[in-house]
Amino acid sequence: MSPLFTDPVMLRCGHNFCRGCIDRVLDSQEGSGHYSCPHCREKGSDRLTLHRNITLDNITEHFRSAQPDQEEPIVCTYCLHSSVPAIKACLTCEASLCEEHLKVHSKGPEHVLCAPTTPGDSRRCSIHKKVLEHYCTEDSTCICASCCLDGEHKGHKLETLDEAYEKRKTSLNNVLQKLLAETQEAEKRVQTLQELRRITQGKSNDVAKRVTALFRDLRKQLEALERRILSNISRQTDQVTVLVSDVIQELEIKNNEVSVKRRHIEKLCKSEDPLTVLQESGDLCDMDDGNNEDRERHYKQLRDGGDLDVAGISHTLHTGLADIMSGVTGGIYICSPEYISLDEKTSANGLHISRDKKTASCLCNNQIPPDSPERFQYNQVMSIQSFSSGRHYWEVDVGGSESWRVGMCYPSIARKGYQSQIGHNSKSWCLCRAGDQYSMMHDKKYDSLPIKTSIDRVRIFLDYENWRLSFYDLGVPIRHLHTFTATFIEPLHASINVCSGSVKVSAGVKEF
Repeated sequence: MSPLFTDPVMLRCGHNFCRGCIDRVLDSQEGSGHYSCPHCREKGSDRLTLHRNITLDNITEHFRSAQPDQEEPIVCTYCLHSSVPAIKACLTCEASLCEEHLKVHSKGPEHVLCAPTTPGDSRRCSIHKKVLEHYCTEDSTCICASCCLDGEHKGHKLETLDEAYEKRKTSLNNVLQKLLAETQEAEKRVQTLQELRRITQGKSNDVAKRVTALFRDLRKQLEALERRILSNISRQTDQVTVLVSDVIQELEIKNNEVSVKRRHIEKLCKSEDPLTVLQESGDLCDMDDGNNEDRERHYKQLRDGGDLDVAGISHTLHTGLADIMSGVTGGIYICSPEYISLDEKTSANGLHISRDKKTASCLCNNQIPPDSPERFQYNQVMSIQSFSSGRHYWEVDVGGSESWRVGMCYPSIARKGYQSQIGHNSKSWCLCRAGDQYSMMHDKKYDSLPIKTSIDRVRIFLDYENWRLSFYDLGVPIRHLHTFTATFIEPLHASINVCSGSVKVSAGVKEF
Protein backbone atom coordinates (compact mmCIF):
# COMPACT_ATOMS: atom_id res chain seq x y z
CA MET A 1 0.00 0.00 0.00
CA SER A 2 1.36 3.41 -0.93
CA PRO A 3 2.30 5.66 2.05
CA LEU A 4 1.11 8.67 0.02
CA PHE A 5 -2.46 9.92 -0.37
CA THR A 6 -4.29 9.18 -3.59
CA ASP A 7 -6.97 11.76 -4.44
CA PRO A 8 -7.03 13.05 -0.80
CA VAL A 9 -10.34 14.28 0.64
CA MET A 10 -11.13 15.93 3.97
CA LEU A 11 -14.10 15.20 6.23
CA ARG A 12 -16.03 17.81 8.18
CA CYS A 13 -13.99 16.96 11.28
CA GLY A 14 -10.74 17.90 9.47
CA HIS A 15 -9.19 14.44 8.96
CA ASN A 16 -7.86 13.42 5.54
CA PHE A 17 -8.18 10.10 3.67
CA CYS A 18 -7.76 8.67 0.19
CA ARG A 19 -11.09 8.98 -1.58
CA GLY A 20 -11.18 5.29 -2.43
CA CYS A 21 -10.31 4.24 1.13
CA ILE A 22 -12.90 6.39 2.87
CA ASP A 23 -15.54 5.45 0.28
CA ARG A 24 -15.03 1.79 1.19
CA VAL A 25 -15.32 2.61 4.90
CA LEU A 26 -18.50 4.61 4.41
CA ASP A 27 -19.95 1.90 2.18
CA SER A 28 -19.39 -0.60 5.00
CA GLN A 29 -21.38 1.68 7.35
CA GLU A 30 -24.44 1.68 5.08
CA GLY A 31 -27.52 0.52 6.97
CA SER A 32 -26.03 1.11 10.44
CA GLY A 33 -28.05 4.29 10.96
CA HIS A 34 -25.01 6.56 11.22
CA TYR A 35 -21.64 7.34 9.64
CA SER A 36 -18.45 8.09 11.55
CA CYS A 37 -14.89 9.22 10.90
CA PRO A 38 -12.47 6.25 11.26
CA HIS A 39 -10.01 8.48 13.11
CA CYS A 40 -11.98 10.55 15.66
CA ARG A 41 -15.29 8.66 15.46
CA GLU A 42 -17.31 11.87 14.93
CA LYS A 43 -20.77 10.69 13.94
CA GLY A 44 -23.43 11.98 11.58
CA SER A 45 -26.84 10.73 10.55
CA ASP A 46 -26.14 11.45 6.86
CA ARG A 47 -23.28 10.13 4.77
CA LEU A 48 -20.25 12.32 5.48
CA THR A 49 -19.52 14.93 2.81
CA LEU A 50 -16.14 14.51 1.11
CA HIS A 51 -14.24 17.68 0.18
CA ARG A 52 -11.18 17.38 -2.06
CA ASN A 53 -8.07 18.66 -0.23
CA ILE A 54 -6.37 20.47 -3.11
CA THR A 55 -3.41 21.65 -1.00
CA LEU A 56 -2.60 18.15 0.26
CA ASP A 57 -3.08 16.72 -3.25
CA ASN A 58 -0.55 19.20 -4.66
CA ILE A 59 1.95 18.42 -1.90
CA THR A 60 1.57 14.68 -2.54
CA GLU A 61 2.08 15.08 -6.26
CA HIS A 62 5.12 17.30 -5.71
CA PHE A 63 6.62 14.79 -3.28
CA ARG A 64 5.88 11.89 -5.62
CA SER A 65 7.53 13.65 -8.55
CA ALA A 66 10.69 14.19 -6.45
CA GLN A 67 11.00 10.46 -5.75
CA PRO A 68 12.64 7.95 -8.13
CA ASP A 69 10.12 6.13 -10.29
CA GLN A 70 9.32 2.69 -8.98
CA GLU A 71 9.62 0.94 -12.34
CA GLU A 72 11.26 -2.24 -13.49
CA PRO A 73 14.94 -2.33 -12.45
CA ILE A 74 17.40 -1.33 -15.20
CA VAL A 75 19.59 -4.25 -16.18
CA CYS A 76 23.05 -4.44 -17.72
CA THR A 77 23.12 -4.05 -21.51
CA TYR A 78 25.97 -6.56 -21.93
CA CYS A 79 24.64 -9.37 -19.72
CA LEU A 80 22.71 -11.06 -22.54
CA HIS A 81 21.57 -14.24 -20.80
CA SER A 82 20.69 -12.89 -17.32
CA SER A 83 19.02 -9.82 -15.87
CA VAL A 84 21.87 -8.37 -13.84
CA PRO A 85 20.98 -4.96 -12.32
CA ALA A 86 22.97 -2.04 -13.68
CA ILE A 87 24.79 0.29 -11.28
CA LYS A 88 25.89 2.90 -13.83
CA ALA A 89 25.03 4.11 -17.30
CA CYS A 90 27.34 5.50 -19.98
CA LEU A 91 25.73 8.37 -21.83
CA THR A 92 28.30 8.16 -24.63
CA CYS A 93 27.80 4.45 -25.30
CA GLU A 94 24.12 4.63 -24.40
CA ALA A 95 24.59 1.49 -22.33
CA SER A 96 23.78 0.34 -18.82
CA LEU A 97 26.61 -1.35 -16.92
CA CYS A 98 26.66 -3.91 -14.13
CA GLU A 99 29.52 -3.98 -11.64
CA GLU A 100 31.63 -6.45 -13.74
CA HIS A 101 31.20 -4.62 -17.07
CA LEU A 102 31.86 -1.27 -15.35
CA LYS A 103 35.34 -2.53 -14.41
CA VAL A 104 36.28 -3.14 -18.03
CA HIS A 105 34.49 -0.08 -19.46
CA SER A 106 36.60 2.72 -20.91
CA LYS A 107 37.68 5.35 -18.38
CA GLY A 108 38.18 7.99 -21.01
CA PRO A 109 36.82 11.54 -20.32
CA GLU A 110 34.52 11.32 -23.32
CA HIS A 111 32.58 8.56 -21.60
CA VAL A 112 30.10 10.24 -19.23
CA LEU A 113 28.87 7.96 -16.45
CA CYS A 114 25.71 8.56 -14.45
CA ALA A 115 23.12 6.73 -12.38
CA PRO A 116 21.40 3.85 -14.17
CA THR A 117 18.81 5.18 -16.59
CA THR A 118 17.03 4.16 -19.73
CA PRO A 119 18.98 5.47 -22.73
CA GLY A 120 17.03 7.80 -24.97
CA ASP A 121 16.91 11.03 -26.92
CA SER A 122 15.95 13.02 -23.82
CA ARG A 123 19.58 12.99 -22.72
CA ARG A 124 20.91 14.30 -26.05
CA CYS A 125 20.74 17.75 -27.58
CA SER A 126 17.87 17.98 -30.05
CA ILE A 127 20.02 20.15 -32.36
CA HIS A 128 23.52 18.63 -32.20
CA LYS A 129 22.52 15.13 -31.09
CA LYS A 130 25.26 15.23 -28.46
CA VAL A 131 25.11 14.35 -24.76
CA LEU A 132 23.72 17.08 -22.53
CA GLU A 133 26.58 18.05 -20.24
CA HIS A 134 25.88 21.60 -19.10
CA TYR A 135 23.06 23.73 -17.68
CA CYS A 136 22.45 27.26 -18.97
CA THR A 137 21.33 29.32 -15.96
CA GLU A 138 20.15 32.21 -18.13
CA ASP A 139 17.75 30.09 -20.21
CA SER A 140 17.16 27.41 -17.54
CA THR A 141 17.84 24.53 -19.92
CA CYS A 142 20.27 21.63 -20.35
CA ILE A 143 22.68 21.97 -23.31
CA CYS A 144 25.55 20.10 -24.98
CA ALA A 145 29.14 21.25 -25.56
CA SER A 146 28.38 22.49 -29.08
CA CYS A 147 25.61 24.74 -27.74
CA CYS A 148 28.20 26.35 -25.48
CA LEU A 149 30.69 27.00 -28.30
CA ASP A 150 28.68 28.10 -31.29
CA GLY A 151 24.99 27.81 -30.45
CA GLU A 152 22.49 30.29 -29.13
CA HIS A 153 23.82 29.78 -25.60
CA LYS A 154 27.32 31.00 -26.46
CA GLY A 155 28.61 33.35 -23.77
CA HIS A 156 25.88 32.43 -21.27
CA LYS A 157 26.63 31.54 -17.68
CA LEU A 158 26.89 27.77 -17.41
CA GLU A 159 26.95 25.15 -14.68
CA THR A 160 27.69 21.46 -14.73
CA LEU A 161 24.69 19.19 -14.52
CA ASP A 162 25.77 18.04 -11.06
CA GLU A 163 26.04 21.62 -9.79
CA ALA A 164 22.67 22.59 -11.23
CA TYR A 165 21.20 19.35 -9.94
CA GLU A 166 22.38 19.99 -6.39
CA LYS A 167 21.09 23.56 -6.45
CA ARG A 168 17.73 22.53 -7.91
CA LYS A 169 17.38 19.70 -5.41
CA THR A 170 18.16 22.11 -2.57
CA SER A 171 15.56 24.54 -3.93
CA LEU A 172 12.97 21.76 -4.25
CA ASN A 173 13.71 20.58 -0.73
CA ASN A 174 13.21 24.13 0.53
CA VAL A 175 9.88 24.32 -1.27
CA LEU A 176 8.94 20.93 0.12
CA GLN A 177 9.80 22.04 3.65
CA LYS A 178 7.70 25.16 3.20
CA LEU A 179 4.81 23.10 1.89
CA LEU A 180 5.13 20.68 4.78
CA ALA A 181 5.24 23.63 7.19
CA GLU A 182 2.11 25.03 5.53
CA THR A 183 0.46 21.64 5.90
CA GLN A 184 1.36 21.49 9.58
CA GLU A 185 0.14 25.05 10.08
CA ALA A 186 -3.10 24.22 8.27
CA GLU A 187 -3.58 21.16 10.48
CA LYS A 188 -2.95 23.27 13.58
CA ARG A 189 -5.51 25.80 12.39
CA VAL A 190 -7.99 23.04 11.71
CA GLN A 191 -7.45 21.73 15.24
CA THR A 192 -7.82 25.26 16.62
CA LEU A 193 -11.02 25.80 14.67
CA GLN A 194 -12.34 22.41 15.74
CA GLU A 195 -11.66 23.35 19.36
CA LEU A 196 -13.33 26.72 18.78
CA ARG A 197 -16.33 24.93 17.29
CA ARG A 198 -16.46 22.60 20.29
CA ILE A 199 -16.19 25.48 22.78
CA THR A 200 -18.78 27.53 20.86
CA GLN A 201 -21.16 24.59 20.79
CA GLY A 202 -20.66 24.08 24.52
CA LYS A 203 -21.28 27.76 25.24
CA SER A 204 -24.27 27.71 22.92
CA ASN A 205 -25.79 24.76 24.75
CA ASP A 206 -25.10 26.36 28.13
CA VAL A 207 -26.56 29.75 27.15
CA ALA A 208 -29.56 28.07 25.50
CA LYS A 209 -30.25 26.14 28.70
CA ARG A 210 -29.92 29.30 30.80
CA VAL A 211 -32.20 31.25 28.44
CA THR A 212 -34.76 28.43 28.46
CA ALA A 213 -34.65 28.29 32.26
CA LEU A 214 -34.84 32.09 32.41
CA PHE A 215 -37.95 32.26 30.23
CA ARG A 216 -39.50 29.37 32.11
CA ASP A 217 -38.97 31.28 35.35
CA LEU A 218 -40.20 34.50 33.72
CA ARG A 219 -43.37 32.76 32.59
CA LYS A 220 -43.97 31.44 36.11
CA GLN A 221 -43.40 34.86 37.66
CA LEU A 222 -45.52 36.61 35.02
CA GLU A 223 -48.31 34.08 35.50
CA ALA A 224 -48.12 34.58 39.28
CA LEU A 225 -48.19 38.37 38.80
CA GLU A 226 -51.13 37.99 36.39
CA ARG A 227 -53.05 35.89 38.94
CA ARG A 228 -52.30 38.41 41.70
CA ILE A 229 -53.46 41.37 39.60
CA LEU A 230 -56.55 39.56 38.32
CA SER A 231 -57.37 38.56 41.90
CA ASN A 232 -56.99 42.18 42.96
CA ILE A 233 -59.27 43.28 40.10
CA SER A 234 -61.81 40.62 41.06
CA ARG A 235 -61.67 41.62 44.73
CA GLN A 236 -62.17 45.31 43.90
CA THR A 237 -65.00 44.40 41.53
CA ASP A 238 -66.72 42.39 44.26
CA GLN A 239 -66.32 45.22 46.75
CA VAL A 240 -67.76 47.79 44.35
CA THR A 241 -70.55 45.40 43.31
CA VAL A 242 -71.57 44.73 46.94
CA LEU A 243 -71.50 48.42 47.82
CA VAL A 244 -73.50 49.36 44.72
CA SER A 245 -76.03 46.61 45.44
CA ASP A 246 -76.46 47.83 49.03
CA VAL A 247 -76.96 51.42 47.94
CA ILE A 248 -79.40 50.35 45.19
CA GLN A 249 -81.36 48.30 47.74
CA GLU A 250 -81.48 51.22 50.17
CA LEU A 251 -82.60 53.54 47.37
CA GLU A 252 -85.28 51.08 46.27
CA ILE A 253 -86.58 50.80 49.87
CA LYS A 254 -86.48 54.57 50.22
CA ASN A 255 -88.24 54.92 46.87
CA ASN A 256 -91.01 52.54 47.95
CA GLU A 257 -91.47 54.47 51.20
CA VAL A 258 -91.56 57.74 49.30
CA SER A 259 -94.16 56.33 46.88
CA VAL A 260 -96.42 55.27 49.75
CA LYS A 261 -96.00 58.58 51.49
CA ARG A 262 -96.56 60.48 48.21
CA ARG A 263 -99.83 58.65 47.50
CA HIS A 264 -101.09 59.31 51.08
CA ILE A 265 -100.21 63.01 50.78
CA GLU A 266 -101.96 63.20 47.40
CA LYS A 267 -105.05 61.68 49.03
CA LEU A 268 -104.94 64.19 51.91
CA CYS A 269 -104.48 67.05 49.48
CA LYS A 270 -107.74 66.06 47.82
CA SER A 271 -109.62 65.81 51.14
CA GLU A 272 -111.98 68.68 52.08
CA ASP A 273 -112.14 67.65 55.76
CA PRO A 274 -109.82 69.95 57.77
CA LEU A 275 -109.83 67.67 60.79
CA THR A 276 -108.68 64.65 58.82
CA VAL A 277 -105.89 66.61 57.10
CA LEU A 278 -104.57 68.03 60.36
CA GLN A 279 -104.72 64.74 62.30
CA GLU A 280 -103.05 62.52 59.65
CA SER A 281 -100.42 64.86 58.19
CA GLY A 282 -98.31 65.62 61.25
CA ASP A 283 -95.41 63.18 60.47
CA LEU A 284 -95.76 63.48 56.71
CA CYS A 285 -94.19 66.96 56.65
CA ASP A 286 -90.85 65.60 57.99
CA MET A 287 -88.68 64.53 54.95
CA ASP A 288 -85.66 63.24 56.95
CA ASP A 289 -85.73 59.50 57.71
CA GLY A 290 -82.40 59.49 59.61
CA ASN A 291 -80.44 57.46 56.95
CA ASN A 292 -80.51 60.00 54.18
CA GLU A 293 -77.04 61.39 55.03
CA ASP A 294 -75.39 57.93 54.88
CA ARG A 295 -77.08 57.11 51.57
CA GLU A 296 -75.94 60.40 50.08
CA ARG A 297 -72.36 59.78 51.19
CA HIS A 298 -72.32 56.27 49.68
CA TYR A 299 -73.82 57.53 46.46
CA LYS A 300 -71.24 60.31 46.07
CA GLN A 301 -68.43 57.86 46.88
CA LEU A 302 -69.55 55.53 44.08
CA ARG A 303 -70.32 58.32 41.65
CA ASP A 304 -66.99 60.16 42.12
CA GLY A 305 -64.62 57.18 41.89
CA GLY A 306 -66.11 54.20 43.48
CA ASP A 307 -65.17 51.94 40.54
CA LEU A 308 -61.85 50.03 40.08
CA ASP A 309 -58.61 51.53 41.42
CA VAL A 310 -56.89 51.49 38.03
CA ALA A 311 -53.96 53.57 39.27
CA GLY A 312 -53.34 51.10 42.08
CA ILE A 313 -53.59 48.14 39.68
CA SER A 314 -51.14 49.84 37.29
CA HIS A 315 -48.73 50.48 40.14
CA THR A 316 -48.89 46.84 41.20
CA LEU A 317 -48.28 45.75 37.60
CA HIS A 318 -45.24 47.99 37.05
CA THR A 319 -43.77 47.22 40.46
CA GLY A 320 -44.18 43.50 39.83
CA LEU A 321 -42.58 43.72 36.38
CA ALA A 322 -39.68 45.75 37.77
CA ASP A 323 -39.13 43.17 40.51
CA ILE A 324 -39.13 40.38 37.92
CA MET A 325 -36.67 42.16 35.60
CA SER A 326 -34.35 43.02 38.49
CA GLY A 327 -33.89 39.30 39.03
CA VAL A 328 -33.26 38.49 35.38
CA THR A 329 -29.57 39.43 35.58
CA GLY A 330 -29.00 36.37 37.73
CA GLY A 331 -29.98 34.14 34.82
CA ILE A 332 -28.14 35.85 31.95
CA TYR A 333 -26.29 39.13 31.52
CA ILE A 334 -28.43 42.11 30.57
CA CYS A 335 -26.71 45.21 29.25
CA SER A 336 -28.26 48.60 29.86
CA PRO A 337 -27.66 51.66 27.68
CA GLU A 338 -25.11 54.19 28.82
CA TYR A 339 -25.92 57.90 29.02
CA ILE A 340 -23.07 59.67 27.29
CA SER A 341 -22.19 63.35 27.78
CA LEU A 342 -19.71 65.14 25.52
CA ASP A 343 -16.76 66.79 27.24
CA GLU A 344 -16.56 70.42 26.11
CA LYS A 345 -13.02 70.65 27.49
CA THR A 346 -11.85 68.27 24.74
CA SER A 347 -14.02 69.70 21.95
CA ALA A 348 -12.25 71.29 18.98
CA ASN A 349 -12.87 74.98 18.37
CA GLY A 350 -14.62 74.01 15.15
CA LEU A 351 -17.39 72.18 17.01
CA HIS A 352 -20.39 73.50 18.89
CA ILE A 353 -21.54 71.36 21.81
CA SER A 354 -25.19 71.74 22.80
CA ARG A 355 -26.25 72.78 26.30
CA ASP A 356 -27.33 69.22 27.19
CA LYS A 357 -23.90 67.96 25.99
CA LYS A 358 -25.49 65.50 23.57
CA THR A 359 -25.11 67.15 20.14
CA ALA A 360 -21.92 68.11 18.29
CA SER A 361 -22.33 70.48 15.32
CA CYS A 362 -19.72 71.48 12.75
CA LEU A 363 -18.80 75.18 12.51
CA CYS A 364 -16.63 74.62 9.37
CA ASN A 365 -13.43 76.05 10.86
CA ASN A 366 -11.91 72.79 11.96
CA GLN A 367 -8.23 73.72 11.73
CA ILE A 368 -8.12 76.55 14.24
CA PRO A 369 -5.30 75.70 16.68
CA PRO A 370 -6.63 74.50 20.06
CA ASP A 371 -6.38 76.97 22.92
CA SER A 372 -5.71 74.27 25.53
CA PRO A 373 -3.76 70.99 25.53
CA GLU A 374 -6.96 68.99 26.12
CA ARG A 375 -8.74 70.25 23.00
CA PHE A 376 -8.56 68.45 19.67
CA GLN A 377 -7.25 70.34 16.68
CA TYR A 378 -9.68 68.69 14.28
CA ASN A 379 -13.46 68.57 14.72
CA GLN A 380 -13.47 65.94 17.41
CA VAL A 381 -14.71 65.49 20.99
CA MET A 382 -14.55 62.81 23.68
CA SER A 383 -17.10 61.74 26.26
CA ILE A 384 -16.89 62.63 29.93
CA GLN A 385 -17.58 59.00 30.83
CA SER A 386 -14.93 56.30 30.48
CA PHE A 387 -15.16 52.51 30.70
CA SER A 388 -12.45 50.21 32.02
CA SER A 389 -14.49 47.05 32.70
CA GLY A 390 -17.81 45.37 31.99
CA ARG A 391 -20.16 45.52 29.01
CA HIS A 392 -21.68 48.78 27.82
CA TYR A 393 -23.34 50.25 24.76
CA TRP A 394 -24.23 53.73 23.56
CA GLU A 395 -25.91 55.05 20.46
CA VAL A 396 -25.55 58.03 18.16
CA ASP A 397 -27.87 59.62 15.61
CA VAL A 398 -25.76 60.33 12.51
CA GLY A 399 -28.54 61.15 10.03
CA GLY A 400 -27.80 64.86 10.24
CA SER A 401 -24.31 64.56 8.76
CA GLU A 402 -22.71 63.13 5.61
CA SER A 403 -19.15 63.10 6.97
CA TRP A 404 -18.48 61.70 10.43
CA ARG A 405 -16.62 59.17 12.54
CA VAL A 406 -17.94 57.54 15.69
CA GLY A 407 -16.12 55.14 17.96
CA MET A 408 -13.97 54.93 21.08
CA CYS A 409 -10.48 56.01 22.05
CA TYR A 410 -7.97 56.05 24.87
CA PRO A 411 -7.60 59.28 26.88
CA SER A 412 -3.91 59.34 25.88
CA ILE A 413 -4.79 59.93 22.21
CA ALA A 414 -2.92 62.84 20.60
CA ARG A 415 -4.83 66.13 20.38
CA LYS A 416 -2.94 67.77 17.51
CA GLY A 417 -1.95 66.73 14.02
CA TYR A 418 -3.64 64.56 11.39
CA GLN A 419 -2.89 61.43 13.44
CA SER A 420 -5.06 62.74 16.29
CA GLN A 421 -8.26 61.88 14.42
CA ILE A 422 -9.95 58.69 15.56
CA GLY A 423 -9.03 55.78 13.33
CA HIS A 424 -5.69 57.31 12.31
CA ASN A 425 -3.77 55.90 15.29
CA SER A 426 -3.41 52.76 17.40
CA LYS A 427 -5.39 54.31 20.27
CA SER A 428 -8.79 54.56 18.59
CA TRP A 429 -11.36 52.50 16.69
CA CYS A 430 -14.23 53.91 14.63
CA LEU A 431 -16.89 53.63 11.96
CA CYS A 432 -16.40 56.30 9.28
CA ARG A 433 -18.65 57.87 6.64
CA ALA A 434 -17.29 60.02 3.83
CA GLY A 435 -20.01 60.82 1.32
CA ASP A 436 -21.61 57.51 0.33
CA GLN A 437 -18.67 55.38 1.49
CA TYR A 438 -18.55 53.60 4.86
CA SER A 439 -15.51 51.94 6.40
CA MET A 440 -14.04 50.70 9.67
CA MET A 441 -10.80 52.37 10.75
CA HIS A 442 -7.99 51.59 13.20
CA ASP A 443 -4.32 52.57 13.13
CA LYS A 444 -4.63 54.17 9.63
CA LYS A 445 -6.07 50.94 8.16
CA TYR A 446 -9.37 51.06 6.27
CA ASP A 447 -11.81 48.19 5.90
CA SER A 448 -14.53 49.22 3.44
CA LEU A 449 -18.14 48.15 4.09
CA PRO A 450 -20.50 47.16 1.25
CA ILE A 451 -23.35 49.41 2.38
CA LYS A 452 -25.82 50.70 -0.22
CA THR A 453 -28.27 52.59 2.04
CA SER A 454 -27.43 55.41 4.43
CA ILE A 455 -27.03 54.74 8.14
CA ASP A 456 -29.05 57.01 10.42
CA ARG A 457 -28.37 55.48 13.84
CA VAL A 458 -25.38 53.51 15.13
CA ARG A 459 -24.91 51.40 18.24
CA ILE A 460 -21.43 50.84 19.71
CA PHE A 461 -21.12 47.84 22.03
CA LEU A 462 -18.07 47.41 24.30
CA ASP A 463 -17.14 44.12 26.01
CA TYR A 464 -14.00 45.27 27.82
CA GLU A 465 -12.88 42.00 29.46
CA ASN A 466 -13.35 40.02 26.24
CA TRP A 467 -11.55 42.71 24.18
CA ARG A 468 -14.38 43.29 21.72
CA LEU A 469 -15.75 46.52 20.27
CA SER A 470 -18.75 46.00 17.95
CA PHE A 471 -20.70 48.36 15.68
CA TYR A 472 -24.34 47.95 14.58
CA ASP A 473 -26.61 49.74 12.12
CA LEU A 474 -29.92 50.27 13.93
CA GLY A 475 -31.99 50.12 10.77
CA VAL A 476 -34.69 47.56 10.02
CA PRO A 477 -33.46 44.96 10.52
CA ILE A 478 -30.54 45.68 12.86
CA ARG A 479 -27.25 44.81 11.09
CA HIS A 480 -23.90 43.89 12.62
CA LEU A 481 -21.27 45.94 10.78
CA HIS A 482 -17.93 44.99 12.32
CA THR A 483 -16.21 43.83 15.51
CA PHE A 484 -12.71 44.93 16.51
CA THR A 485 -10.69 42.67 18.81
CA ALA A 486 -7.91 44.29 20.82
CA THR A 487 -6.20 43.98 24.18
CA PHE A 488 -7.45 47.14 25.88
CA ILE A 489 -4.84 48.67 28.17
CA GLU A 490 -6.53 51.99 29.07
CA PRO A 491 -10.05 53.17 29.86
CA LEU A 492 -12.11 53.87 26.74
CA HIS A 493 -14.04 57.07 25.98
CA ALA A 494 -16.75 57.51 23.39
CA SER A 495 -15.45 59.77 20.61
CA ILE A 496 -17.03 61.68 17.72
CA ASN A 497 -15.53 63.45 14.70
CA VAL A 498 -17.91 65.69 12.70
CA CYS A 499 -16.94 67.28 9.37
CA SER A 500 -20.41 68.42 8.31
CA GLY A 501 -23.83 68.89 9.88
CA SER A 502 -24.33 67.49 13.36
CA VAL A 503 -24.60 64.20 15.26
CA LYS A 504 -26.27 63.44 18.55
CA VAL A 505 -25.45 60.84 21.18
CA SER A 506 -28.31 59.18 22.99
CA ALA A 507 -29.03 56.27 25.26
CA GLY A 508 -30.57 53.29 23.58
CA VAL A 509 -33.79 51.51 24.40
CA LYS A 510 -33.11 48.41 26.46
CA GLU A 511 -33.33 45.48 24.03
CA PHE A 512 -31.22 42.79 25.69
